[in-house]
Amino acid sequence: MELFVPRKVLMEEAALQYPLGMELEARFAREQIEVEIIASHNRIKPSKLKTDQQKYQEAKETLVIGVRKGLEFQSCKPSAHYQLPLATSCPGMCEYCYLQTTLGKRPFVRIYVNQEEILNQAKNYMEKRKPEITIFEGAATSDPLAVEPYSRGLAKAIEFFSQEELGLFRFVTKFTTVESLLKLKHNGRTRFRYSLNTNTIIKGFEHHTPSLRQRLDALTKVQQSGYPVGIVVAPIIMYPGWEEEYTGLIHSIKQSLPLGASNVTFELISHRYTTKAKNNIQALFPNTKLPMAEADRQVKYGQFGYMKYVYQKEAMDLMKQLLTKEIKENLPESKIEYFI
Repeated sequence: MELFVPRKVLMEEAALQYPLGMELEARFAREQIEVEIIASHNRIKPSKLKTDQQKYQEAKETLVIGVRKGLEFQSCKPSAHYQLPLATSCPGMCEYCYLQTTLGKRPFVRIYVNQEEILNQAKNYMEKRKPEITIFEGAATSDPLAVEPYSRGLAKAIEFFSQEELGLFRFVTKFTTVESLLKLKHNGRTRFRYSLNTNTIIKGFEHHTPSLRQRLDALTKVQQSGYPVGIVVAPIIMYPGWEEEYTGLIHSIKQSLPLGASNVTFELISHRYTTKAKNNIQALFPNTKLPMAEADRQVKYGQFGYMKYVYQKEAMDLMKQLLTKEIKENLPESKIEYFI
């Protein structure tokens, strides 16, 4: 996928009080992209479009620029202590996206201009937890790399954490516009992770995202630039031939790590969904082939109290056994952080 270019921009009036807001307003005027000034980034007027699919498409093609007023960070288990809220949503259209539960049918792509305030709040959380290290996740509710050409939020966060002895930063992406981040001073304090899956899953469910080959090529560049890297294999889905394809995925990852796997992490996440997400998915993607039969699942409760449907224990054990075996055999120096 090439650079995300919004069809429309909604600019919160208060964002114009920040340098980034003023800069972006001038940029979009030069690029002849419509900018509408709104009172609040959280109160967007109803769409005139008729169908859920049209409204969803509209939201994914709209960039909302606002001031994040709520600076209380959410927890982010199991990958970090806290979320670092740099952006919300992304232009990708992954059918299974877990944000279907929280963002609903109009998941506008949002960036925030008060990044210094957000990073200062991160500093406060680090102070409260010292002398322990505090880890922040920059992609809990978004794919921040997709909007980096506009927000430059990742660059600011990477350089900020490079100087913080008590903080570590991590984020995950499916996108590949990495060039602006490769030469930054990061001091090894940012882990740059890629969300990878089999070709079947990417082509079938991860619409408007780069291919596996493009992601692997970007992963190679990131590792060569000195970042600690990570792989998030998610969601792991069972389908005819899944064992062979996930085995092949691990082999492809091995070939794309020219510096080896001594400082590479894996996070393995099986497919899960909530009732609300299932209803939204079926409304937005009426022909979806995502496996969402409750009879094949067991119930589990997430960290925010949502009831989720996850694979039965036997299926989970098969997934864990296969991927753990392949990772340990092919990338024995890497670390599997968790399987859920």
